[in-house]
Amino acid sequence: MTTQTVTARAATRQRRAAPARGGSHMDAKRQRWGWFFIAPFAVVFLVFLAAPLLYALWMSLHTKTLAGGESFTGLANYSRAFSDPIFLEGLLRVGRFVLVMVPIQITVALVAALVLDTLATRLSKFSRLMIFAPYAIPGMIGALMWGFLYSPRFGPAADIFGLFGADAPRFLSESLIFGSLVNIVTWQWAGYYMIIIFAALRGIETSIYEAARIDGASGFQIATRIKVPMISSALVMVVIFSLIGTLQFFTEPAILRGVAPGAIPADYTPNMYAFSLAFAYSQFNYASTIAFALGVVVFIFSYVFLHLTRKQSGLK
Repeated sequence: MTTQTVTARAATRQRRAAPARGGSHMDAKRQRWGWFFIAPFAVVFLVFLAAPLLYALWMSLHTKTLAGGESFTGLANYSRAFSDPIFLEGLLRVGRFVLVMVPIQITVALVAALVLDTLATRLSKFSRLMIFAPYAIPGMIGALMWGFLYSPRFGPAADIFGLFGADAPRFLSESLIFGSLVNIVTWQWAGYYMIIIFAALRGIETSIYEAARIDGASGFQIATRIKVPMISSALVMVVIFSLIGTLQFFTEPAILRGVAPGAIPADYTPNMYAFSLAFAYSQFNYASTIAFALGVVVFIFSYVFLHLTRKQSGLK
């Protein structure tokens, strides 16, 4: 091998390596800019979410002493929480909401999405907007609005039922408050879940429907045997969202508590119980424990559901 050949090959390798070095420099520059744009979110995340969570976890592992200080008690507060009848009763109550409210929300959202998916007119766009609109209303405002509608003195229920010679039900009474809360949350969140399901439906290739119609499938069969199975991953996601939100139930009962005396106690849900402990009785350590204990329950429920539906969700 001659010296000229060796020199030529070395030059070729240098030319090939030059773009690689330039590319790595460009990648490093892009990474720096990426970190620059992520930094504001990272700061907000650490300061307003991660740090408070860590502090709350630290508080849940301590107990206030009579001298005003705090002593480390480990998992003693958690043992107390999972044997606390008030906390357990609240968990059972939100469990009832899960069994009733989650199926209703998902059914309403799925039916609405399937109906709107078959429409190709301006009515479809308007209907999507109207169904989604309640989600755009803040939860506190929505609860106050429904509290007015439910009111036996100021709401329209008395006038409407009076037209038929009947007395309006006491929607804010202890016997009916459960159904009233289910109605409020379904009204507010069904539109959000509907949009997710509708987006999944729009991602299905329309040629599949055409082939099914050629084979003689009806619209109902296409909806139940083709559309629903093909969006199973989206359905699993909205069920998880609904499950987590229901277990953390707080805003609606907390707002309606002022207009439904006796129907909604201060410990109606675990989150309300933690709020009452912290800001009514100044038991911040135990309130933090209740909040984290609820988080453990939410994690377990979510994990079990995802494990049972891992095939439908695409997880393995």
